[in-house]
Parts: sequence; structure tokens; C-alpha cells
Amino acid sequence: MQEAKELFKKLKITTLLDLALLLPHSYHDTTLSATIDPGRVHTLQAKVTKSLKQNGRLTVQFWLTDFNRTLNAVFFRATPYHYKLFSEGSEVVIQGKIETFQGQLQMGQPKAISQAGRIIPKYKTILKQSEMRALLEAFLSQEALMKAGLRANEAEMVMRLHFPGSLEGILQDGLFHPRIQRVLGLIEAINHLQKLSAKKSLHPPLLALKGEIAPFVEGLPFCLTAQQHEVIDSIRTDLARSDKAAKRMIVGDVGSGKTMVILASVMMALPHKSILMAPTSLLALQLYEEAIKHLPSQIKVALVMQGGEQGCYKEADCIIGTHALLYREDLPQAPLVMVDEQHRFGTKQRHQLELLASGRGDQSAKRAHFLQFSATPIPRTQAMMQSALIDVSLITQRPFELKVATKIIIKSDFTRLLAHMREEIAAGHQVLIIYPLVEESETNPYQSLMQGREYWESRFERVFVTHGKDKNKEEVLLAFREQGDILLATTVVEVGISLPRLTLIVIVGAERLGLATLHQLRGRVGRLGLESWCYLFTRNAKNERLQAFTQTTNGFDIAKLDLEFREGGDILEGTIQSGQKFRWLDMAKDEEVIAEAQKRV
Repeated sequence: MQEAKELFKKLKITTLLDLALLLPHSYHDTTLSATIDPGRVHTLQAKVTKSLKQNGRLTVQFWLTDFNRTLNAVFFRATPYHYKLFSEGSEVVIQGKIETFQGQLQMGQPKAISQAGRIIPKYKTILKQSEMRALLEAFLSQEALMKAGLRANEAEMVMRLHFPGSLEGILQDGLFHPRIQRVLGLIEAINHLQKLSAKKSLHPPLLALKGEIAPFVEGLPFCLTAQQHEVIDSIRTDLARSDKAAKRMIVGDVGSGKTMVILASVMMALPHKSILMAPTSLLALQLYEEAIKHLPSQIKVALVMQGGEQGCYKEADCIIGTHALLYREDLPQAPLVMVDEQHRFGTKQRHQLELLASGRGDQSAKRAHFLQFSATPIPRTQAMMQSALIDVSLITQRPFELKVATKIIIKSDFTRLLAHMREEIAAGHQVLIIYPLVEESETNPYQSLMQGREYWESRFERVFVTHGKDKNKEEVLLAFREQGDILLATTVVEVGISLPRLTLIVIVGAERLGLATLHQLRGRVGRLGLESWCYLFTRNAKNERLQAFTQTTNGFDIAKLDLEFREGGDILEGTIQSGQKFRWLDMAKDEEVIAEAQKRV
């Protein structure tokens, strides 16, 4: 048993379905052929009737005992082994491709088969074939697979792939039959959902929260969308529970109004405290400004950042801050914790805040309700998968139509681009130019930020420059928001920053960026519904990914496109792309398969 554990560890196997999904990459079929079909590989019972050495070659004549026919074979690289094995009178099982010449059957360099009459699965693993076989025989059975969540026909199919009596119905054009691939995708989904479900931690809440949101909603100068109401209702149900602390991730497209959902959650926590952590001072400040603007005036809001604070956070109903919150020794207990742009924080940081808000880092059973927010849309299929670990809500609608025209441009379009930039600046609007790199690089065919800086500063006023390594980037972005005409930057402005006057963005070397990043950058313009433009500057105007990107502004469609444009790798021969999580499940298309798996877990 200990030896099996070591082997499972080597293979990184943690479940029976992991073992089941370690499938053969090929099969060696040694069953005897029932017919002669020239042009195909055959396995045949044969007797050597002649064996002749000529000019270093071995010519052998076989008598096919099952077919009463003669077959001629030539060994061009004969060895002493061949002379001994194929001596006259020997009976052997040979395998090779049969051809015909002048009515005679021929086989070039046939192989002698020692284990005839079997189909031998071949595995690509770090184990020996015998070790792999021993594991499968010891642990894999139809009964065990059914206990692991498979139905009888699915378990039977898996057993047949590992222990085939024949290859009929298993392969099509050298790959697993499409029907089998679909079942394997379902098994992958079930296996993944089971693993996530096992990780899901449940704790009772510090408090059940039932604050009234009507004073906030009725005071807004606009109406919330149907999806905002739907997500708010889900959160209300979560927070009101007394048996389980909420764990929910809210994913909203660019400009979908997540901030209003955050503020509604603050209202639900009242009269108790809530804490909201954002990844940058700029984002924390923006959220603080929105809270002051839209929450009822009697609600006390405090801002905590590395440089100091606004308002007294010990007395505040809602505490907004950066990771500086994690270092406040006297941070008050709060039954609701929220994290914006959650992927910008490490798991440890999110967990640390949750524990601090639950009572000075106490590891006791009771926990604060925990809401995470993200502006990076994910495919619906991914959201369905993640729901096994954490509740997920998607906001795909926007409060207003996004009027952003996306166009691919090349060098010859530059004069028209300059004219358009001047028009927008003259109208009191702002322009953002994104460069792929800060400094010049031999491997980058485009200008760097520092190379382009002199050109723009010599032709335009109020040009601001920042990048990821700029220690003052947040101050630069704030100054640009109030005073600037053109901002030159790298993808540092990808997520979150609100620049209401920004109507034109140019992304240099757009084909070098992922579609999700392009979508986040495009999301910086048209924030208040102004007519806006996103120009994708490239040396390859026929780039298929970029052309698809120009056709939609929906982030969830973009996320699905991102999946579709990733290379999937070959199916059967084990040459799967290194970054791919699933071998058989297509996350871009198999929504129905994942829905079926959800019902089964």
C-alpha cells in the first residue's frame, strides 16, 4: 500500500478519477487478423518455409497457416537474432503492413510478436508500463468508478479504454471516438468539481446582517439595472444567514456598476461595520469618493492608506483602504469584509484581512461574511466551475450603452490618428497611449514608452508619463485626471482607474497583448457614455484575434474568445499544451457538459 502511495505521489494523483483519466496514448493490437486486407497492418500466425541470406539481406518465405497462402518478407538490416528466429521450420507470429506485388503477398521487415492475441495499452508516464498496469489492476474497477460518481455506462467505458477486448468503437481516425471524448470531458468536469467542493470551507458568521438598502437605492440619481438588483438580492440572502458566513465572488464587466453593489452591501451590514480593501491608493480613493457621494449622509466613511487616513476609522460604519488595513493594530471587528479587484491580492492577504475583521486574527470558527469583486470577466463555464468552491455572480449588463468604436490601424493611418487626437483634446477630452515596454528592446518591433515620449511632448501640451515601476504613478494618474491632455503609459492603467474625460485610447503593438488585457484597457474610455474610440496599432492588420476583438465590447464574449484562440494541442498522443488545465473538456464550448457535472456533484 505504501508503494502505491509513492507511485500516486509521483503521478500527482489525488483521486480515483485522476487515475481513470490517465489514459493510454496508443494501443498495440496483437490480435490475429481474420482477413487479408492489403495496405493495412496485420498480425498473422506463420511458419517459415524458406530462409535465404543474400548480400546482407535476409529473404524469408512464410506459410500463413490460417489462410493457406504464401507471404514473402525481406529484412534489409538482418542481425543474428533474425537468422535464428526466422530459421526454416520456425513457427512465429509476425506483424507488419501487407502489400501485393504481381499477385504475391509481401511484408517489409515484419516484427515477431511474443504476446499475440491481446490489445496492449501504452501509457506515457514517468512510471514503467508494468507499474502503471499494476496500479490500474489494483485500484480501477467498475464498482469503484461508480462510487466515485460515474454512471454504470461511463464506468464501463473507462474500464474498456484501460482493459480493451477489442478496439471496435474506441478509435476513429487514430483518435478516441468523439462520443468517448465527450464522456471524458464530463468525467474531467466531475473530477474537478469534486476537488473544489472538498476544499470549500464553511464557517458560521459573526452576525446575520439584515440592514435596509432602500434609503441608498432611493437616493441614487439613476436606476440600478436588473442584474444589479439580482446580485444584490443574492448577497442579501447570503448575509442574512445565521448558519453560514457568505463567500461570494461578483464578476462584473467594465462599467457594469459593481461599485453600487458594494455600497448596497455596506447598507446591508448596518448598523454594524464593513471593511473594503482595494489594491491601489487611487482605487481606494475613487471608492471612498463614490461612497461619500452616494451613501446616505449619516453613514460615516473612513479612508485608510499608507500615507494616512481620512475620517476616524475606529468610529466609521464603512472603512475603505488599501493593504495598509492589514497593518492597523486597532482595526475594529467587522462582520462584512469586501475586496475589490480580488485577483490583485494574494490568497494570504485576503485570508489575513478576513481573519483580522473576524477578531484580531483569531482562528475560531466564526468568520466575517466575505465578498470579492472583479472587473475581469470570466467565461460562464469558468464561473460554473468556480461555484463549487465559492458562490459566483456575474454582471454582464451595463447601466448605459458603451459607445466605443474599436479599429485596427497601421503606420499609414498615423496622420489621421493625430488629427483625431487634436479634435478630442480641443473638445476637452483626454487621450491615452499604451506602449508595450518602457525601454527600448531588440526583440520588440515597436517604439518603447521612453522612445515615444519626446515626440508627444514636443507636439502637445500637458503630456503625462507613467509606468509600472514609477513610484509616483498614482500621483501622476490623479494629476492627469484633473489637468492632462495625453497620458503615455504601459498597462499600469489596465484595471479600475476612472478617467471620465478619456475618449480615445491607442494601444501600440496590440497583438502582443491578451484579449482580456485589451478589453480592460478599452474599458478606460467612454466611462460616462461619451462617444469614444479604441485604436489597435499593429504591424499585422489581418490578425484574426484583433479582428474578432473589434466585433464585440462584451467582456464575457471576449473571455470566451480568449479561450477559443488558445491552442488546444493534439488529443490522443499526449502532446497537450503545457498551460492547459483540461485535456478533454472544452471550456469555450462545453457549457452543457459542465451543467450536467454540476448536477452530479
